[in-house]
Amino acid sequence: MRRLVNDGYEVVEEMLEGYCAAHEEYVRFADNKRVLVSQKMSEEPKVRVIVGGGSGHEPLFIGYVGENFADASVVGNINTSPAPDACYDAVKAVDSGKGCLFMYGNYAGDVMNFDMGVELAAEDGIRVETVLITDDVYSAKNVPDRRGVAGDVPVFKVAGAAAAKGYDLDKVKALAEKANSNTYSMGVALSSSTLPVTGKAIFEMDEGDMEVGMGIHGEPGIKRSKLEPADKVVDQLLRYILEDAQAKAGEEYHVMVNGLGGLPVMDLYVCYRRVAEVLTEKGIVLHRPLVGNYATSMDMVGMSITIVRLDEELKELLDMSCDTPYMKL
Repeated sequence: MRRLVNDGYEVVEEMLEGYCAAHEEYVRFADNKRVLVSQKMSEEPKVRVIVGGGSGHEPLFIGYVGENFADASVVGNINTSPAPDACYDAVKAVDSGKGCLFMYGNYAGDVMNFDMGVELAAEDGIRVETVLITDDVYSAKNVPDRRGVAGDVPVFKVAGAAAAKGYDLDKVKALAEKANSNTYSMGVALSSSTLPVTGKAIFEMDEGDMEVGMGIHGEPGIKRSKLEPADKVVDQLLRYILEDAQAKAGEEYHVMVNGLGGLPVMDLYVCYRRVAEVLTEKGIVLHRPLVGNYATSMDMVGMSITIVRLDEELKELLDMSCDTPYMKL
């Protein structure tokens, strides 16, 4: 195992302690140490945006707690959904009387546990709504059945900005759903990630192979084949993404090339170069592209491409100022 950890069973707690110490101006622990709360949360009553999911995808979830973004993050074990009581404790920690919005990737364990958190909050008279992120185009034919991957980030951003504008819970939810329905992602893996508890890879993958369409937990993709040049890999991903989005010339898209944790940033820019070439050739307008590690799978070597179809409303919300450890505008 090429990891720097102490005890694999304590890695999440130690990671969170380190994160809060490094970013104490942004986040603090709630009473429940699996809940991080924004230090920059407005005192004005407003809808509170709560994101969360399993650990191992950093900076996803914890990295976007801050001003005009997420108000709290609920943290599970590695690749494991947060506990229901932690979801409920996040609501208690941030609710200001305007209700809360749960946002997370569409995975069965997350759905079950966050839904239990909704029920516990309802018993206290606190309204909590949910938006599931479903951006992974290959994971299912039916959009509601798809899993959430790097597209979590722009959808969270839209919800956080909408809440900061003072919109009510119904409108914040509707705008988040609008962003989600216009977000499309797909990835490629060149290796497995390594579990810190066992020190072993989640799955076996031969050196020099790749799997297009693999999920961030190692869910199967389209096929496993020998690694191809970056341009050919990008072309494969974009073919699926653009077909699913039914992208047209003249449309404007926010674009993210996301690293899965182990791929050099150099390679991500090589990939973005091809993304920009292809989209520009198709007459698609690119808006504020992002290149880097935004939603990882620990040390997995790979990357994903996300596009978000924009209109003026979504563009304004994505461009609204924010201040978090991993995104500042």
